Amino acid sequence: MTDVAAPSDSTPPPTDPAAELAFAGVAEHARMLAAGEISSRELVELSLKRIDASQSTLNAFRCVRSERALVEAEEADHRRAKGERPPLLGVPVAIKDDVDLEGEESRFGCSGSFPARAGDCESVRRLKQAGAVIVGKTNTPELGQWPFTESVAQGVTRNPWSLAHTPGGSSGGAAAAVAAGIVSAAVGSDGAGSVRIPAAWTGLVGIKPQRGRISTWPEPESFKGVTCLGPLTRTVQDAALMLDVLRGSHPGDRHRPPPPAEPYAMAAKRPPGRLRIGLSLRIPFSLAPTQLDGRVRAAVERLAATLRALGHEVVRDDPPYRLIGLTFVPRSTAGLNEWVQRVPDPAQLDPRTLHNAHMGRLFGGPILALARALERPLQRQVGRVFKRVDVVLAPTTAKPPERVGAIDGLGHWDTDKVVVGACPYAWPWNVLGWPGVNVPAGLTDDGLPLGASLLGPANSETRLISLAAQLEQAEQWQVRRPPLFAN
Repeated sequence: MTDVAAPSDSTPPPTDPAAELAFAGVAEHARMLAAGEISSRELVELSLKRIDASQSTLNAFRCVRSERALVEAEEADHRRAKGERPPLLGVPVAIKDDVDLEGEESRFGCSGSFPARAGDCESVRRLKQAGAVIVGKTNTPELGQWPFTESVAQGVTRNPWSLAHTPGGSSGGAAAAVAAGIVSAAVGSDGAGSVRIPAAWTGLVGIKPQRGRISTWPEPESFKGVTCLGPLTRTVQDAALMLDVLRGSHPGDRHRPPPPAEPYAMAAKRPPGRLRIGLSLRIPFSLAPTQLDGRVRAAVERLAATLRALGHEVVRDDPPYRLIGLTFVPRSTAGLNEWVQRVPDPAQLDPRTLHNAHMGRLFGGPILALARALERPLQRQVGRVFKRVDVVLAPTTAKPPERVGAIDGLGHWDTDKVVVGACPYAWPWNVLGWPGVNVPAGLTDDGLPLGASLLGPANSETRLISLAAQLEQAEQWQVRRPPLFAN
């Protein structure tokens, strides 16, 4: 069994005041702003400075709103002086380049000239309503297909913990920006693990909430219901606060789950009670060869031991996934095909994208309808595990972060083998539409982050957040910072 660094082996926090401020977190930034200890302009200037210093290496951002963000920061300072107190007033954040922001393109990793969007999507509207200042849109692979944030259009986004490695994807730019202390929070999207995977590979907390918890409007649903939006932060408290800001439905949404009984930020402040937790290491159904790396196994088993020490009962138990993968492909590729139709010049797309979109057309109609009809039976089938346990603990990925360029020049099948070999665990929860939280699980002996997932049934975010917060208190992962960007 390969050793995985425990929390005490983390990088000592720096003493640079600017770095301390950069890594302070969403809740602390909001508190400092409300107390008048700092201005929004100062915070936004710091964020923009860190973007400028890192963009040539990390390449986390597709576009940066330098001038507009500073104007919005000054507006936030004026609003605060008048007594306004929205929860994120003046806090700089980032969004992934697959959602609409008024006046900006939504390229989603593609080449070509896209029209500037005439309005904000619902999630961005809620961020602005809460007073957040959006400093930019972050990079993603082409139409979010791969857990490697690399594309012809936008180049390579790198991992703050090792520039030779990927931060994951498809929300890799968002994760890199948070992990490097550029922003304290970013919003990503998760269609097959695209929030949880980059969170695992950059040492962050990433929440994939219940389907519909965060509106995808103007899309009634995204990628035929397998994709949802979720926050990426360094702490559970910050992720819960972001989820509180973002959650809520638009009248046009196809999925509208019931609201939580209490704010998620409250759940992050109280213990979850004694739980029965199922440790699941089995890889779900896959046509490509997969194997769990010993370093990841050791990291997840170490977290299981921590949970036992916290008083929880941990038992081995695997959800009965069976052939759930057969329903994922028709939905994801049909959703991809819809996005391809919006691209100004499809001829500029990666041949693998065109192949997958073609599969989406073939899988449309009756096959897609059948895949959707099977969702309820699959929920009942997989949900049987929650008659035995309260929460499932599983690896988020099968491997540590892959090196940059891992899928360069490969055909579609060879690409799928690399992708599935590294990331076979996350996607079933997208089919089910249920929530999951990635939590940091330590570092490899060469300093690469690893992650584990806390998984629950429908509408179980409160329990997962409470458990994750308890685990964070024991693990203290929030003190770890990428050495290259710690100052």
